[in-house]
Amino acid sequence: MILFLCLVSRFPLLVLLFLELVDPPPKRRWHCFRSVGDYMKTGKLIKGFAIVAILVLAFIIYSNVRIGCYSKSRVYDNVADIPHHHTALLLGTSPEGRFGGPNMFFTARINATAELYEAGKIERILVSGDNRKKDYNEPEAMKQALIEKGIPAEIIFLDYAGFRTYDSVIRAKEVFGQNSFIVVSQKFHNERAVFIAGKKGIEAVGYNAGDVSRRYGIITHVREWGARCKVFLDLLFGKKPHFLGEPIDIG
Repeated sequence: MILFLCLVSRFPLLVLLFLELVDPPPKRRWHCFRSVGDYMKTGKLIKGFAIVAILVLAFIIYSNVRIGCYSKSRVYDNVADIPHHHTALLLGTSPEGRFGGPNMFFTARINATAELYEAGKIERILVSGDNRKKDYNEPEAMKQALIEKGIPAEIIFLDYAGFRTYDSVIRAKEVFGQNSFIVVSQKFHNERAVFIAGKKGIEAVGYNAGDVSRRYGIITHVREWGARCKVFLDLLFGKKPHFLGEPIDIG
């Protein structure tokens, strides 16, 4: 959706350029642009707008369906069904909700991670989140919440440069040396993370934390459409994480 809105804001320029390249005016083929007014009169601007809109919509649908199909057999709802892994990659989020109060996404992810530990499914926990500001520290907040759940501090490791899911997954391998792990987040998020992992040669599965109501998480779910599109662009252009750094041994 974010990608769609960005493209929409640039439609006039994109459409003009597209039409000039594929169908320049017979008498002025050396010109690169024509006025918007001319195209409006001929209906070409509307035609071009529709073509680009259809292409963007098709890309959004493809991205979401492709990721969903790939991860279908790789995400789990039942802790008893998920295979044992050495490490759980807990994807960060704020402890506070967008409009104040506890963040239900945060609480559900902490509970899910505790379930894995109590079931003996994991031995280490790598918490990856955003800490680009001094007064905003997702990994530390999650660590404290995990400790309150009875999880030993010595098995919890923090990645402060998990600015986005793409970074978190790649850094888990490149910095923390994990080639296989359980991703812990909500199902829609796990699907994207597991897909990224697979494309980067990582054997990952997802354990689905409890989801929230559509009304509560509507903004997050809408953003996910655009995030899935961006995954394909990141992979296509070989996007690197914001930071890598020296290897860190988590045992």
